[in-house]
Amino acid sequence: MFKFLKKKDSENTNDSLTNIMALLIHVARIDEIYTQKEKEIIKKTMIELGSNKETIDEQLLKAEEIENNSNQILNFTKEVKNLDEDIKVKIIEVLWNIIFSDNNSDIYENNLMRRLTGLLYVDRKIVGDIKEKVKKEKKK
Repeated sequence: MFKFLKKKDSENTNDSLTNIMALLIHVARIDEIYTQKEKEIIKKTMIELGSNKETIDEQLLKAEEIENNSNQILNFTKEVKNLDEDIKVKIIEVLWNIIFSDNNSDIYENNLMRRLTGLLYVDRKIVGDIKEKVKKEKKK
């Protein structure tokens, strides 16, 4: 779908992908319920972004550890905020899909998405439109 991290240094690329994955994990864990369904959404997304299919489970474990040991999301968001707008929009859509994977969004998830909107430099209206789109898709 969108392999975007075409850097010459594969170690930097892996670190970038792992930090993006940690952001997705952070959103999945914010409601304190981290499900297998959320993990599958995260892994699928990361493979689309360029992660190696054969090592995706290892990368997930590493990203979970990084997210677990972090007390801020700025390290994770800096990887995303400099990406092309269409890729940021796709990541926002994935974040909403993670949130609505249980057909619900609580105040903590909504608050986190408001914060991420500012940190990622994405227009609030776009984020709101994506939220409504994902919500409608989940109701079908």
